[in-house]
Amino acid sequence: MSEPQTPALDEFHLYDTTLRDGAQREGISYSVSDKLAVTRLLDSLGVGFIEGGWPGAMPKDTEFFARARDEIELKHALLVAFGATRKAGVNVEDDKQVAALLAAQTPVVTIVAKSDVRHVRDALHTTLDENLAMVRDTVSYLVANGRRVFVDCEHFFDGYKRDPEYGVTLLEVAADAGAEVGVLCDTNGGMLPSGIHRVVTGVGSRTSLQLGIHCQDDTACAVANTLAAVEAGAMHVQCTANGYGERTGNADLFSVIGNLQLKMGRQVLPDESLKDMVRVSHAIADLANLTPDTHRAYVGSSAFSHKAGLHASALKVDPELYNHIDPSLVGGDMRVLVTEMAGRASVELKGRELGFDLGAEPEVLTEVVKQVKDREANGWTFEAADASFELLVRDARARAKVRDFTVESWRVIVEQAADGIVRSEATVKVQVGSDRTVAVGEGNGPVNALDNALRSALATAFPELEKFELTDYKVRIVEGVKGTGAVTRVLVDTTDGKADWTTVGVHENVIAASWMALEDAVAYGLLGMSGPTPQ
Repeated sequence: MSEPQTPALDEFHLYDTTLRDGAQREGISYSVSDKLAVTRLLDSLGVGFIEGGWPGAMPKDTEFFARARDEIELKHALLVAFGATRKAGVNVEDDKQVAALLAAQTPVVTIVAKSDVRHVRDALHTTLDENLAMVRDTVSYLVANGRRVFVDCEHFFDGYKRDPEYGVTLLEVAADAGAEVGVLCDTNGGMLPSGIHRVVTGVGSRTSLQLGIHCQDDTACAVANTLAAVEAGAMHVQCTANGYGERTGNADLFSVIGNLQLKMGRQVLPDESLKDMVRVSHAIADLANLTPDTHRAYVGSSAFSHKAGLHASALKVDPELYNHIDPSLVGGDMRVLVTEMAGRASVELKGRELGFDLGAEPEVLTEVVKQVKDREANGWTFEAADASFELLVRDARARAKVRDFTVESWRVIVEQAADGIVRSEATVKVQVGSDRTVAVGEGNGPVNALDNALRSALATAFPELEKFELTDYKVRIVEGVKGTGAVTRVLVDTTDGKADWTTVGVHENVIAASWMALEDAVAYGLLGMSGPTPQ
């Protein structure tokens, strides 16, 4: 693994700790291969430092650093090993944890040190002077062995409230020993931006060490606190992808990047990398086996989505009127959601997004708006079902159902045998052109049986159906009537391996609602391959 060009000490440092601090989020457990993949993604984005983990303390992290040396060619980032100072009463040369940091062979090492006098006495069970000596000895030893050293001052802000001298003394000891950065950590996440700004400003005037910031999100202020620290002079910023981390998480890397580069004029990524933020965010979520947060700033799929008709009217004039940035700058897209709040402008913009110029067809536009409002009054929603909305638009333009097949009828039988096994069997009658087909399908449930029967009925006429796969099936009870008489909304996600689409069905009968969504899913997929091209 070759090293990128070393950043100068006076340059702004973007430091990612997704693989260590971010991995402490409940539900995340990266494999070594996952960690290597995340490292490549962060490096491709242009992050300056990537903290890979704690070698010696975590066997998986020790393996990661060993493999990274042979398997990763970093272009932008420097890899960082994380660990602790020597133990109290132990010579630094004899401390196995410190030896593991050197064995990781990273150009940079970050060590965590206690900067709150309570933690020194009650957690480390040592004296304040010995704690300073632990920092001095460890930093000096690592620097003498050719490592750049950053020091994470754990619980700095809480400690500063009780003793504003000790943390600053620790920073000066670290600086004298050769550390490059002293990171002020809001470990418990209890600070607010004004307090962060005040402390960082005060500490910056009292130490020669370059300051960094590490914020947890327990007050939902981690990003704001990070920006406040930068405004107060911090030159090193620690974040995690998508804000992953212990408890409520850390400062989100992508929100911090977007705000620093697009709002505050801090060049933290190469210009060409900014547009990869959405892609990298979602890819890391996949590796963490978590669903991407649709409402996360800058990178969420809803970050530039608009629902209100008033917004849509303004967006028709100028997209910047209701977007704080051009979504394409970070790799995002503006979306217009069609809901009961939609007016003509919303539907027109959504039609344009799908390839239809409804502004040139005022009668069609009026009909579509009417249908959307009428259907949504009865429990439908097209907000997440673009495919069903497109079918509605096509039907309105053609003044008829635009389908490659016609369903004559369908039927489902659910039977529980004496042995307790439940079987489902569906019969579907369809017509394609002049050909009528009756097909039977079995499944592990009525919806699965209907899906199989419809596919069987259409397989000869449309062999491309074999590529269609139902990837998700969601059932929601629409507010209003309760109990077994409630109206049910069903959303079906489908893919053909190249594209994905979502359809919706609503009915008092959950099977009927499911059928509507299934029929739309197949109809849309076939129209996408063989149907008319929108004009």
